[in-house]
Amino acid sequence: MLSGFKSFIMKGNVVDLAVAVVIGAAFSAVVNSIVVGLLTPLIGRLFNAKGMEDMQWEGFMYGSVISAIISFLLVAGAIYFVIVVPMNHMIERRNRRLGIDQDVKEEAAEDPQIALLTEIRDSLRQESSRR
Repeated sequence: MLSGFKSFIMKGNVVDLAVAVVIGAAFSAVVNSIVVGLLTPLIGRLFNAKGMEDMQWEGFMYGSVISAIISFLLVAGAIYFVIVVPMNHMIERRNRRLGIDQDVKEEAAEDPQIALLTEIRDSLRQESSRR
């Protein structure tokens, strides 16, 4: 039972999701201050408004929508460039160091027959290198 839990926790999707949630929460204060303190007044000045909240057209508050979109894009960009890109580079370096071919590994995970054939191929290579 514990090995199943360990396998579940160590899957890449669970770890990626946990990192995204934690980092997203941590960056939220920074991103909100950038949007409220810098971008909102700048965009408001472009449209001759005091801020994003004052930007409206016949009662439609499009300023808050623009602010939310900018905030989302900043959070997504920060997570991608600060977490995802370095993690992908670390995984690639580790796989190169261990001699793991990612394409073969993904194909083997999809089809058990391919995984078996890959094991047979690898064992035949080892036997031929011993001779």
